[in-house]
Amino acid sequence: MKTLTAATDTVNKYTSLFEENRDEIFFDSPDFLTKMRNESIREFQRMGFPHKKAEDYKYIHLQPFFNGGLTNRFSPRKLEFDVSEMFRCDIPALDTHILLVLNGFYYTENGQRLHETENGIIYGSLDEAIVKHPALVEKYLGKYADYRIDPFVALNTAYARDGVFVYVPEGQKPDKPLQIIHLLLSDDNEMVQHRNLFVTGKNSELDVIICDHTLSSHLFLTNSISEAVVGENARFDLVRIQNEHNQSVQITNSWMEQAAGSNAKHRNITLHGGQVRNNLNVKLKGENASCDAYGLFLSDKHQHVDNFTIIEHQVPNCVSNQHFKGVLDDFASGAFTGKIHVHPDAQKTVAYQSNNNILLTRDARIRSKPQLEIYADDVKCSHGATVGQIDESAMFYLQTRGIPRQEARLMLMYAFADDVISTINEVALRERIEQLVSKRLRGELSRCDNCVISCYD
Repeated sequence: MKTLTAATDTVNKYTSLFEENRDEIFFDSPDFLTKMRNESIREFQRMGFPHKKAEDYKYIHLQPFFNGGLTNRFSPRKLEFDVSEMFRCDIPALDTHILLVLNGFYYTENGQRLHETENGIIYGSLDEAIVKHPALVEKYLGKYADYRIDPFVALNTAYARDGVFVYVPEGQKPDKPLQIIHLLLSDDNEMVQHRNLFVTGKNSELDVIICDHTLSSHLFLTNSISEAVVGENARFDLVRIQNEHNQSVQITNSWMEQAAGSNAKHRNITLHGGQVRNNLNVKLKGENASCDAYGLFLSDKHQHVDNFTIIEHQVPNCVSNQHFKGVLDDFASGAFTGKIHVHPDAQKTVAYQSNNNILLTRDARIRSKPQLEIYADDVKCSHGATVGQIDESAMFYLQTRGIPRQEARLMLMYAFADDVISTINEVALRERIEQLVSKRLRGELSRCDNCVISCYD
């Protein structure tokens, strides 16, 4: 009863906050967005806040953070800082269009909030896209991330004011990948909610890199959504790198819907973070669509990383592959819950799911729950999970070849992680992540080593 009462109090807190700041949240919102916000806050009230016994959130307890003393801002602050000086985690050889989101709001130093190319590609501020292309945004926004089934999606839909919008029309491809950098910088403990929307037309291509970073040592609670619609025969490739400090709490919701013949790849690499929950929901809605979902997390101290995935095969002849790996040290904990859902009409489905974890201490903990829910009879589906320690026979083999034990241990851990890292197409990015992972495994990366802010204590 006490748990349910606390959950109700949390819902009341954020419902009241929404009503008290309605004018600022709804500022310049078109009718479709006003309607969506009102519906989503009602859905949030109906569903309630996930408590300890809620099945989908049983391995992570987020309520204490939501009830903490967090500042909520509904308009961007004017922060004076030099991006080049404070954030130097760039990769010189990685040639991308950089889109910066600061504390949930699109940030630009030259005033240009939306870029539109001659071939019809649009990218930049989601808020600006709503103003300049309301009909286009209305067609897709909120159509994939379902605020009726997840309270955090409902909360974000009600509150989020800005983020990134990308539209690639039929047959087009940006001249280089888009790199979205989410930066958190504040002199207060702060809650941040932002949203990304990616739309790829028929026969188009889009490569996106998302980097999540903190630049100050305060507590940040981030609740974000990324929606992606992948058009017929389109290719969509997304890499997300999470590298925040131990005071950060991050909830990500990634929703993808794929048309016939499309190919999507989603990779989530968690290098650092206090409490992390990553949700991935993929709907294969057109025949011969394929999806690859990869995850890698490295955690130590008292960090917790929870990955939750649902791949829905709704039509015949689709392929999906999930491969998630974790390395846990000290008192770290983690969880993986993954479901392959094959609908009755989805014959000839091929789906694979695996979750492999290494525990480096007796105190580290992992909970793994792979699931198959199959309602078709002509399918090839399998899943598996492993939890173990470093292979001592492999260690012995390397040591007999003259490799010191510590180096042998690092080689085996790196080989374990490389299954995910090697799937990254951009060579410069892959090499940089290889360096960061190597440092992380050696215990050298307590913070981003190119950043002047020491916020990982």
